[in-house]
Amino acid sequence: MEFRMEPTIISGTTYRFSILTDSLIRMEYHPQGEFTDESTQVVVNRALDQTKVHVIDETNRLEIIGDFFHLYYDKQMFSPAGLYIDVKNNLTPYGNRWRYGDQPANLKGTARTLDESDGAVELDNGILSKEGFAILDDSTSAIVYEEGESIQARSKETVDLYFFAYGRDYKRALRDYYRLTGPTPLLPRYALGNWWSRYWAYRADEYVDLMDRFKAAHIPLSVSVIDMDWHITQVDPKYGSGWTGYTWNNELFPNPEQFLKELKDRQLKVTLNVHPASGIRGFETMYPEVAKRLGLNQSIEEPAVFDMSNPAFRSAYFELVHHPLEQQGVDFWWIDWQQGGIGASDGIDPLWLLNHYHYHDVQRKQQQDIILSRYAGPGSHRYPIGFSGDTFTTWESLQFQPYFTATASNIGYSWWSHDIGGHMHGTHDPELLIRWVQYGVFNPINRLHSSNSPFMNKEPWEQPPMIQEMMQDYLLLRHQLLPYLYTMNVQTHEAGLPLIRPMYYEYPYQEASYHVPNEYYFGSEMIVLPMTHPVDAVTHHAKETVWLPEGIWFDATSGRRYQGNVHLNIYRQLNEIPLFMRAGAIVPMDENALHTPSNELPQKITWHLYPGADNQFTLIEQADKQRIETTLEFNWQRRDIQLKVSQPITERKNKIMIHGIEWDQTMSLEQNMYYDALKNELTIDSIEWSNQIIKLPGMKLVAHQSIDTCVFDFLKQANMPYDLKHEILGKFSNRSNTMSFLASIKNIVSEEVYGILFEWLYVEES
Repeated sequence: MEFRMEPTIISGTTYRFSILTDSLIRMEYHPQGEFTDESTQVVVNRALDQTKVHVIDETNRLEIIGDFFHLYYDKQMFSPAGLYIDVKNNLTPYGNRWRYGDQPANLKGTARTLDESDGAVELDNGILSKEGFAILDDSTSAIVYEEGESIQARSKETVDLYFFAYGRDYKRALRDYYRLTGPTPLLPRYALGNWWSRYWAYRADEYVDLMDRFKAAHIPLSVSVIDMDWHITQVDPKYGSGWTGYTWNNELFPNPEQFLKELKDRQLKVTLNVHPASGIRGFETMYPEVAKRLGLNQSIEEPAVFDMSNPAFRSAYFELVHHPLEQQGVDFWWIDWQQGGIGASDGIDPLWLLNHYHYHDVQRKQQQDIILSRYAGPGSHRYPIGFSGDTFTTWESLQFQPYFTATASNIGYSWWSHDIGGHMHGTHDPELLIRWVQYGVFNPINRLHSSNSPFMNKEPWEQPPMIQEMMQDYLLLRHQLLPYLYTMNVQTHEAGLPLIRPMYYEYPYQEASYHVPNEYYFGSEMIVLPMTHPVDAVTHHAKETVWLPEGIWFDATSGRRYQGNVHLNIYRQLNEIPLFMRAGAIVPMDENALHTPSNELPQKITWHLYPGADNQFTLIEQADKQRIETTLEFNWQRRDIQLKVSQPITERKNKIMIHGIEWDQTMSLEQNMYYDALKNELTIDSIEWSNQIIKLPGMKLVAHQSIDTCVFDFLKQANMPYDLKHEILGKFSNRSNTMSFLASIKNIVSEEVYGILFEWLYVEES
């Protein structure tokens, strides 16, 4: 037996095994021994860890033994009998052996598109599995030379597999996946705000007025999306469809530069939609220059055929078509490729080529610029942001999206952008719209969008007054969350921790974590469970099932405290979304988000704290290309708080709000502190930069959470017979204990009424 350290490569004439980490193996086979050391579409780095392994290398026998795996190989063409790996875990009784050709049970990844979907779609595999091992197949991805300037398809005889043997250490597996395939780029701050998008033939003045209408309605926006009608769409049939275009429609936009300037004056970033499949044709204003560059026959208007693998076409495409539009004021591109995976280059997905070259081209202007495009397989996280496609406007579509988005993290694809509110078809339903908007606020990217229909209005003022008010509140909340979101953005880029995290990332050995598909961590501090079902007509509440892990949890929208380690049906009115903060949670928010441009730093931060445990949170910001870190330390045991900053921000003020506490009235408060006994909140305002420790000895958890007012208000609003309301209230008021009360009403109320009262009584006893 032989002992080796990394770089550990064990190879023969036709095979090669590379031990990349103690849990990651690369396995290659080619009948002529043609192995790949260059980057591919998926993999950009293989120099990971020094790794200790033991090797048995004999004539017809190779074994590689590491801390987490034991590989067996017969030195022949890869086959199920000749290549297999035992994974050193006991996660399944008999399932810890993988044989070549097997596809292990998988926690799934994501899909190329949600176009035309009305609910669930089939997902591709990710790199995580409850069984503790997974396969990433890189056999068909192209070789990328010279930082992408040259791309070559691989031999169809190539086998190139990566075996992930990480057990249920999902976060470590994901971090190493990012090391292998490249980090997720840091998004610009503006990308995390609200986007307005609609497939509609706006006039320039109409669109600018619309942006002003949002501002007048106290709804902040950060990105203006101009769909395809910015360009000429009605073309001579001899050219084909007008779906592809690059020439401004001067009837709608008589002065494009002025239009774009007016949007920028309103602190908005602008993206234009392009469908590039038809190339550059004779009706385009830039066609003569493109034709001259490419040597096309202008007399017959020979088109510049779309081919991103052709360097000459690429240079004309970017330098003569896109760059002039960027000089006019376009910030980034929405690339809407709908033509599948077959292109001019054999074996190379044209969508991947578009994403790769567009993203690298836009980086020449400024680092952290973005594109908006579709998913083109593993490795696509390097080209953010993802556009998921045209979904149906139905409850079924909404119900699938939280699971779809969270599961995408399993293949490293963390920045999905959906058509919030649904794209097409379906039925007019203001309730569905507000539930989708609530979900959008706690989505990676919040982009409202809809189809080209005069009836498909997402503008808040087009909704019933109650829905309009809710939309205003939630869209403002998204911008209030920008300090928190940007910090999570940095964590995604630097630490490989996605914003949206399935529950099993934190609780991999608790079976319950795998059975709440729509529940997820939103960053490090909170759990979100979007409401994806309609309200009940009697109770005016909708129901979802939550799993709360061990510990204390606070619902930020209701202020209630829950004891964890429970599966519980929870009920919420139309204006509520369950937002569970763990004990000790710290969430920094922009106090004046309505007046803070999305690419600037807030002048006042409100730090929301939840009691019951020690914690610290480091807010990460960038100003003038300089990183600024502000750390708030919350020591619950000592009842004190300390705020530390790497560099003070001029005129920045801080406010701290501690929720869910009682204050000992025998202890006095400082001048800048006040306690609200009705809301159980302590506020400390106008904190200057200091390392001073703020001592709060009078804090304690709220001892009793009375639900009397909640029960009365609920019964008052419920569509129930008055006599039944009286009976329920009487039984509730005279209850001797929880169980006897619940037993007394079980047969006289609906399941929904019983469930609401059960949840509140659980809260009362937590």
